[in-house]
Amino acid sequence: TKKLKTIQLIELMANAQLKQQRGLRDISNSCNNDEFSQEIQLESISASQLSRRLRATDPEVIQELFKRVIAQAGAKFRFSNLEQETGKFYIIDSSTISLCLSKYPWAEFRKTKSGVKLHLRLQFFNGTVLPDHAVITSAKKADKTQMEDLVVDEENALYVFDRGYLYYKKFDQYCENNIRFVSRLKSNALVEVVEECDVKTGSNLKKDQIVYLGKDGISKMKNPVRLIEADDTEGKPVIIVTNDFNLSAEEIGDIYRNRWQIELFFKWLKQHFHVKHFYGLSKQAVENQLFIALITYCLLILMKLKTNFNGPLLTR
Repeated sequence: TKKLKTIQLIELMANAQLKQQRGLRDISNSCNNDEFSQEIQLESISASQLSRRLRATDPEVIQELFKRVIAQAGAKFRFSNLEQETGKFYIIDSSTISLCLSKYPWAEFRKTKSGVKLHLRLQFFNGTVLPDHAVITSAKKADKTQMEDLVVDEENALYVFDRGYLYYKKFDQYCENNIRFVSRLKSNALVEVVEECDVKTGSNLKKDQIVYLGKDGISKMKNPVRLIEADDTEGKPVIIVTNDFNLSAEEIGDIYRNRWQIELFFKWLKQHFHVKHFYGLSKQAVENQLFIALITYCLLILMKLKTNFNGPLLTR
């Protein structure tokens, strides 16, 4: 495996993901293309060598390269003056990838299957998303257990969560540390209303209140938050809470609606990069493949920015 450098491994894997190659033998055969082989400066590589290299590469090395690509793409975005008036806008969520229990016993999820979970923080720029930080765990891990790693104290940042991240103790910490958040609230949450705010006539908003969340003596928050209720596109009520008291209720509603962008990103990643199919069976191989997929996406974004291309990244 000494003849296969890390950058060549990433190039081979990125090409395999873009072309949705089915296995290591297909990746090995890609070197038969003279133009591709010359481009990555690799005449040949066997499937077994690929397997060992994918398994033996420390995921921290791939993660470090991921961070460097993010920095390049983020700098390009900032240079393009695409940051919105709300400041840095982050969307946090996770996606579970099911695996075969007999092949991936180290990722046991339930009695009959295994699975890994990709926890992701996306930065949102005027309609475009960019992966900003990722954590890979077993599928058993609850979403809110990763908040410590995904939410950082960054000036003028706004974090958007779904209901899986409801954690009143953390919300209190965010209020005290001036970390802004917007989250959907469960319909059965205990709410103490302390103030009713005016709602614009003709608005699709039903409520704008100052409230305390949680049960007295057990989980009640020390800090008040803002509760906004509106109807979704199907007419069902959506309850949103935030510690931002400066933005209008309409702006908060619009911000939360953009949370759907991360769902679209996960769907795009699985559709175009075939990440539901892994080329290796070890934990390291799975983690490396997922991080290489994120690197490949960032490289496509960089290419799109540098060429001023306005179309979709990939079409099928």
